[in-house]
Amino acid sequence: MTNAAPANRSLQDFVGRHENLFVLTGAGCSTNSGIPDYRDSQGNWKRTQPVNFQAFMSDAQTRRRYWARSLIGWRRFGQARPNDAHHALARLEANGRCGMLLTQNVDRLHQSAGHRQVIDLHGRLDLVRCMGCGAKTPREVFQHVLGRANAQWLTLDAADAPDGDADLEHEDFSSFEVPPCEACGGILKPDVVFFGENVPREVVAMAQDHLAVADAMLIVGSSLMVYSGFRFVQAAAKRQIPIAAVNLGRTRADDLLTLKVEERCEAALAFLL
Repeated sequence: MTNAAPANRSLQDFVGRHENLFVLTGAGCSTNSGIPDYRDSQGNWKRTQPVNFQAFMSDAQTRRRYWARSLIGWRRFGQARPNDAHHALARLEANGRCGMLLTQNVDRLHQSAGHRQVIDLHGRLDLVRCMGCGAKTPREVFQHVLGRANAQWLTLDAADAPDGDADLEHEDFSSFEVPPCEACGGILKPDVVFFGENVPREVVAMAQDHLAVADAMLIVGSSLMVYSGFRFVQAAAKRQIPIAAVNLGRTRADDLLTLKVEERCEAALAFLL
């Protein structure tokens, strides 16, 4: 939309008319916290696609590359703080208007802003999980383990990439050491859903249960190009409940929307603060 003020008033009216919003958020919600997003305004990839689950599990070199980049990227990602978009949605919940927030982000910034009812659709990057025994370790603890094993890599710096990644190019990762699980020797992986990996059924079911009783849906900062999030918009449309979206650029659900506001998330939601 070209005129932001009427769009914001329309969004304010939309929120005011509904008592039980199901909110779905994506990367655009966290860009103002310093975390880059994956896609451009047309929904296309800005860079190489993220690591694939099958490649990570089957190829030691892929794991070295992932964890080397993560060692550098986590230093800033782990320090990210909620922005006004996160605080606005937390206020929406505090005012009794948000029954559940489903986020595609793995940064836990909604929780840091005080949001209580949150489903992490794609998991959380602040935990590391053993794919053998299932043991979980705080990512900050594993950061120290990685650093001790690869002290020479700590002198490197690189531009931030989405989800704690860093754009380390032209590096030879063959010498990077990836420690195994201390309990069983298994492969360690961030506790997030990689591309090619399924979202746990119980997570999907929980989100569907909350959507089934919502009276409207609000999408914030997502192009919805990934089906794991888009399917909930399809479900809302099937129920014929109103759907509003705040997103800069095209979304996969444009033809399903009742209202669309093309503005930065924190600006569009400022009326909630």
